[in-house]
Amino acid sequence: MFEKLKDILVEELSIEADTITMEAELANDLGINSLELADLVLLCEDTFGVEFDENDMHKFITVGDVVEFLNANAQ
Repeated sequence: MFEKLKDILVEELSIEADTITMEAELANDLGINSLELADLVLLCEDTFGVEFDENDMHKFITVGDVVEFLNANAQ
């Protein structure tokens, strides 16, 4: 799941691959703003077949947070 998410971050949001770790903070370390986070959520919904609740997005601080959510909810 981490590798697929990393691919999305690199290919769709132009994040440098070597900066993406499970501990990397989406905003502080990767520079993802709220609009890019919304794009990431839509890409994850399409790629992994999950649905995000508006409240879920506010819980995502690190890449690991997103991976945990996907692991728990992906079909």
